[in-house]
Amino acid sequence: MSTLRVVYCGTPEFAVFGLDALAASPEIAGHNIEVVAVYTQPDRPAGRGKKLTASPVKNRALELGLPVEQPHSLKDPQAQNTLAAYQPDLLVVAAYGLLLPAFVLDTPRLGAINIHASLLPRWRGAAPINRAIAAGDQQTGITIMQMALGLDTGAMWHKAYVDISVDDTAKTLHDKLAPLGAEALLESLPAIINQSYQPELQDESQACYAHKLKKSEALIDWNESAVQIERNIRAFNPWPVAQTTLNGEPVRIWQASVMADDPATAKPGTVLAVSSDGVLVATGAGVLSLQTVQRAGKKTMPAPDFAHGLGWGRYPQGASFE
Repeated sequence: MSTLRVVYCGTPEFAVFGLDALAASPEIAGHNIEVVAVYTQPDRPAGRGKKLTASPVKNRALELGLPVEQPHSLKDPQAQNTLAAYQPDLLVVAAYGLLLPAFVLDTPRLGAINIHASLLPRWRGAAPINRAIAAGDQQTGITIMQMALGLDTGAMWHKAYVDISVDDTAKTLHDKLAPLGAEALLESLPAIINQSYQPELQDESQACYAHKLKKSEALIDWNESAVQIERNIRAFNPWPVAQTTLNGEPVRIWQASVMADDPATAKPGTVLAVSSDGVLVATGAGVLSLQTVQRAGKKTMPAPDFAHGLGWGRYPQGASFE
């Protein structure tokens, strides 16, 4: 039985699942699977103390006793030589975060495949989970893709589907997709190893891009509709977290629901009422009920408790988010 030498490239928690799947599958399609090295991002400062912290993939690789490489770039000739020395048959990539130049893609006999968290060609790019929620997509999934030089443009080996529920946040959807990605990887590997069929080309006319999230996007624009603001709140949970201001103080909004989507009579951002269920706020189209909020330096709390702490009655006068 021949051996398939795999180099695994990934960084966040999402990528741990694929690594575990390979480590737990010593034989696939008549080949011994050997993970010969794990590539991950360099340790980064994290937390209040800015202590150098290893990625989830590095931690898991060390637990599995696998060699770990952390180059700052794969454009460097020395880094490329190190990769070539592992003599990989296949690169498996999941949310790695480094550009893979042509030399790297061409080094393995079977090239490189990617576990991508969308149904390509929809949501190519860095933040497919968040963008799918913000756009109101009802379905997303995993695509196992043959990597090419373009951004998520390669041919597709396999797709796995999952519904997006009306209360999914980026965190809950991530937690659905991460194990699904590992399952899709294992399902696709026999065809990739044996080259038993040709992967499907992407329809370029259907492509759209999931641009990297920016903190500035988290600032709520109350002129948007209640529907769109609620989607954004879920899309930006747990990062960067939707935010507004009240009397110059930042307030994070973790959870909300749409009470009505018809035009509100008050100025967008106006607090209309406080009930036992939430704080009702006018938007550009409809009314949004805030349910879980967080003041600066405080813990998250139910929105009615937040309102009572400010001394608001059932119908606050002059209260408005900016």
